[in-house]
Amino acid sequence: MAKQVTNERWAGWIGLAAFMMLLSGFLGLFDALTALVKGTFYAVTPNYLITVDMHTWGWVHLILSVVVLLAAGAVLAGKLWGRIVGSLMALLSALAWMAFIPYYPIWSLLIVALDVTVIYALLVHGDDLVD
Repeated sequence: MAKQVTNERWAGWIGLAAFMMLLSGFLGLFDALTALVKGTFYAVTPNYLITVDMHTWGWVHLILSVVVLLAAGAVLAGKLWGRIVGSLMALLSALAWMAFIPYYPIWSLLIVALDVTVIYALLVHGDDLVD
């Protein structure tokens, strides 16, 4: 069944949030598969805040990417649980990227700002797209 838009201006922002979730999920999926297939592809330096095994990192990102992709589909379908999970995943992403501000300041702040935009669109205006 087609979704009815109650506020056209914010329906675009919800679509953007869902698209960003899809993009993030697919990119995370590729990163995870790269870490699992070729663990030496990523350079791990001892000065990073967190040091983990690449296979562990790959499995964690694979699971989180699948969750983000499922939540993006649910957001596009107008489901409440998709908005909640999407908001939590964007919050987790923002917190993770804050740890990388000393290493990648511009990119990290850009991702945090995008995550905040996604959270705002999903939580404040997510119900503008209804059944």
